[in-house]
Amino acid sequence: MHDITQRVEILCQQARQGARALARSSGAMRNQALTTMADTLLARSDDLQTHNQRDLANAEKNGLSAAMVDRLRLTEARIRDMADGLRQVVALPDPVGEITEMRTRPNGLRVGRMRMPLGVIGIIYESRPNVTADAAGLCIKSGNAIILRGGSEAFYSNQAIAACLGAGLAAAGLPEEAIRFIDTTDRAAVGALLRSDRYVDVIIPRGGKELISRIMAESHIPVIKHLDGICHVFVDRSADPVMAEAVVFNSKMQRTGVCNAAETLLIHQDIAASFLPMMAKRLVAAGCELRGCPETQRILAGSVPVTPATAQDWDTEHLAAILSVRVVATMTAALEHIEAHASRHTEVILTRDHARAMRFLQEVDSSAVMVNASSRFNDGFQFGLGAEMGISTDKLHVRGPVGLEGLTSLKYIVLGDGQLRQ
Repeated sequence: MHDITQRVEILCQQARQGARALARSSGAMRNQALTTMADTLLARSDDLQTHNQRDLANAEKNGLSAAMVDRLRLTEARIRDMADGLRQVVALPDPVGEITEMRTRPNGLRVGRMRMPLGVIGIIYESRPNVTADAAGLCIKSGNAIILRGGSEAFYSNQAIAACLGAGLAAAGLPEEAIRFIDTTDRAAVGALLRSDRYVDVIIPRGGKELISRIMAESHIPVIKHLDGICHVFVDRSADPVMAEAVVFNSKMQRTGVCNAAETLLIHQDIAASFLPMMAKRLVAAGCELRGCPETQRILAGSVPVTPATAQDWDTEHLAAILSVRVVATMTAALEHIEAHASRHTEVILTRDHARAMRFLQEVDSSAVMVNASSRFNDGFQFGLGAEMGISTDKLHVRGPVGLEGLTSLKYIVLGDGQLRQ
């Protein structure tokens, strides 16, 4: 235990040194590093796949599901995608050093704000090896050092990818210490990282609820996180039924195992009798299980199968083809349900009433609130950020998709010519 703590501390110290060097680097140097990283990933494709085979063999031996094994697999195409992802980050605007809100005070002082890196970011993640390259690329672009702690199931793949990234840094004249990989699968390393507040500025977890709950409980370092994606779609009484059917279906079924998929459908009672039967038939035909309130069950009786919803269903992120459905008497009831059960991720209203749409936008407290659009759009790429580290449901210091700007902070700058305070 002592050895692991010491090893993690050394890595954190090195990352802090790397962060100081990155802070002095130019955007052109960081872009060159990212380009070289991409080239190195492609040049070492065979080596990456060899390391990946060790992870795949262990996954099969440990009985991981076919879906999990597929998430672990590195193919030539997926390695190409990682490299392309780094090149896409190169093309993004560089936020570091941007000066905004410059104004002149009566005494002649010019006061503004400059965007700067957060410093050292620790990322704790599971499963997909591509996260290693994606996260490192965003951090380096935004001038941050990164400490990578991937899941044990992808250990050898992550280690090999991190080596490619470090080589890219070195070739561009930047310190390899700016990317540190925790080269042990011992869970004690996570605890050691979470206690390294002397060196690490932010922790970003990407994984399941159990992992994120542990990090929230143990971290001595600020955490950018989201715990659940319990997303709601409210079909208001004035909704266009054709558009509403399409948006609800897309929100739930376009991809069911992701955090921005809808988990609960709320329907105004004035439209429920006409809208719900056709909506339910389409969902059930696509393989979706419905868990409904008593009024939902009454409306759909003899039409499609509906499982009675339990109290737990309203607070569950299913991450599967399961949708909780409730008929509400008023918009206020819908808002109260969302307030009681939402995870502050994404909520949608479908309505043709502008005033009610504006009320929904104002009163719903989530990282993204949408009018007449699928919940699946809460995504960094879809919002024009180019890429993301994840989606934050926190309020400090960033909320929603965490792109390059979310990996920076602001400091005040003051330009004077000898002013003295009287």
